[in-house]
Amino acid sequence: MPEKLEITMEIIVHATEDVEKILKAFFEQFNISGDEFSRQNLTGHFENPITLLRAKIKKNNARNFLQSLISKIPDDQISEIIEDIENHIQDSTLYLRFGKQDLIKGKMIVQEKDAVKFKIFTPIYKKEDIVKNYVKLLTKTE
Repeated sequence: MPEKLEITMEIIVHATEDVEKILKAFFEQFNISGDEFSRQNLTGHFENPITLLRAKIKKNNARNFLQSLISKIPDDQISEIIEDIENHIQDSTLYLRFGKQDLIKGKMIVQEKDAVKFKIFTPIYKKEDIVKNYVKLLTKTE
């Protein structure tokens, strides 16, 4: 696991969704309390209220979180991510999205729409090593 690791989580919560239910799921799944999330109130297309939740974890907390996250993703989903990893990487950052409703149910299922977004960053100094390092990060369990 790399020395420098940073994970940012972003969740868009619509007016019809329960912010506390989502925060409770994060605590139950990953032991991340609601206090670690910043909240930004926004307005949607039709003037509907939207809350943007954002949390950033670093160093050992990020390593522990990533190990926990990887352990919750089904093996076939990990394989799909690795097969398509180049489409998940931009500017040395790995982007993953998982279903918000699946998270509440205790599952981590890759999903593009209505998703919890994870940005996983570790400094990689050689461009040719980016894919290899993230594949290693996703498959390595310590």
